[in-house]
Formats: sequence, C-alpha cells, structure tokens
Amino acid sequence: MQPMLATRAPEGKDLPRGEDWTYEVKWDGVRVLADTTGDRLRLRARSGREVTAAYPELAPLATVQGAVLDGEVVVMSGGVPSFEALAERMHVRDGARAARLAQRSPATFVVFDVLVLYGVDLTRRTLDERRATLERLTLPDRVQLSPVYPDLDALWQVTLEHGLEGVLAKRRSSTYQPGRRSRDWVKAAHRSTRTAAVVGWRPETSASGGGTTSRLGAVLLAAPDAEGVWRYLGKVGSGLAGRRGQDLVRTLRPLERATSPVDDVPAVDARGAVWCEPGAVVDVAYLARTRTGRLRQPVVRGLRTDAPVDPWDAP
Repeated sequence: MQPMLATRAPEGKDLPRGEDWTYEVKWDGVRVLADTTGDRLRLRARSGREVTAAYPELAPLATVQGAVLDGEVVVMSGGVPSFEALAERMHVRDGARAARLAQRSPATFVVFDVLVLYGVDLTRRTLDERRATLERLTLPDRVQLSPVYPDLDALWQVTLEHGLEGVLAKRRSSTYQPGRRSRDWVKAAHRSTRTAAVVGWRPETSASGGGTTSRLGAVLLAAPDAEGVWRYLGKVGSGLAGRRGQDLVRTLRPLERATSPVDDVPAVDARGAVWCEPGAVVDVAYLARTRTGRLRQPVVRGLRTDAPVDPWDAP
C-alpha cells in the first residue's frame, strides 16, 4: 500500500480554512508506513522499499497488532526535527551500525493516521473516524501521536518561531486515498523542500587555484515534466561538505555518461560538468523558484533512496 500525499498550498501559507479542516505540524523527516499485518513489523518508505533495519529502536511498534500506521520518522536535535541528523541513518542496513546510531541519534515515529487495525481496512472511513481510532490506541515507546490544532494562524506562527518545517491542513471528512496526491491534504512550508535528480556534477576547485579536486563542488539538478522530459532546476553547491558529498560522489560515479540528459542547462553551469544518468535522488531545501523554474538559494539536505523525484511543475 502506498501513502496518501498532500498537494502544495497555491500561495505559500494560503491553506484552506473552515470547520471541515484541521491542522497539524509538517514534520521534517521520512514518511513511513508501519505494517504489522504480517508475521513481523515492516517499515516501508514512500518508495515501497523496506527500511525496518535502519530503525531498530522502533521495534516496539510490533505491539500494535494487525495494523498499518502512517507517520513520519524524525530525529530530534535541539528540540526540533533535524533532517540532517536523520540523513545519516536512513540508508543504513547493517544491524550493528544501525544499533550504534540508534543509541546516538534515536528516531521517533510520529504517527498521524491508521489505515488498517486488527486486519480491518479503515481507508474508507473519514479522517475524524480514523483519528478517533488512533487516539484510542496504546502507543509504545519511541512512538508519539501527531497533535491536531483548530487554529491555523496560531499554528503557523508557532511552527515559524520554533524552526519547524510548516503546516498540513487536512479535510476532516476525507477518506484515505492510498498513492494519490489529494487536495484533501494541503501542505505549506516556511522554507520549501523537494526531491530532485542529479544529472551532473562539478568537481571542487583546488584552494591553490591550480585546477580541480576529486571532491564534489556542486551538483546539477533536474526533474521530469508531465511528458517525461527532464527540466533543469539549477546548480547547488551548498550542503555537500564532508561525508554527504563523499557518499554522493560514490553514488554518481557508476551513473556517468558522455552527454547531458537535460537540454536547457545554461553554458555557465555546464562548463566542466561530469554528466550522469538521473538515477540519484537528493532532498533539497530552497527559498523560492524563479520564473524559469530554477531553485533560489538551494541547499542539499541528503541523498534519498526512499522517495521518487518530485515532478517538475510551473513556478
């Protein structure tokens, strides 16, 4: 089963209002479905990939039997979710390393919906009914219920002041629509985020000015439009230092190709680029988009294997 997805608010924080809407914090983490309907707990990312081994501290979820729970895996830092702290954990499959990271940076599963309980499909019930069911559950350690709020303006201000990602509006009468991006859920962020494919990279310039190094200096990003044509999103140099850049270079090397998969890369960005197939997906935060669709002030937050590329849409 695939998770239900939210649409973006058309004008920043212009979220829907009215008695049929409720509001939640938009958590800065990784979307996960926790499934206990089989013989063991299975955590599945948005892509469908199983990620159970990455989060051993969430094993107590197995006590909620015969259920499929929808939520966000987050790692807290300074009292707020930190995607950077989570990025170190999301690709780990080695049990010993996952256990060490769980001790150092424990994850929490913030649950906000229930699709199945005791083997009964709840997706055709309203959000209010599903929420009431969820509130009756006894949740184990490392699992918490995402609070709901009636006042949009107050929640928007609080999330801004506390450095949280944003706000989600949900229609109280809506059903759960697996795999669909629905207007019954609408999201708005204080700083926008998206996934994008890396279609090229540029090596870092050496400090002496005598050439380039083998380290990553910038990546060139793109996304597919409705016809499947790759459209350029821009060049990103921020967020690539240290292990994150090293991991990304190792991922990109086997994907290298002779020519650009994108037609609209400006010559100034293409100069010195190493092109690659759009097989590596990164999470990017950015301030806004230009009229041509380029990302303004983008920062790479991490490599993603749990989510597909967000499609290109007109800014």
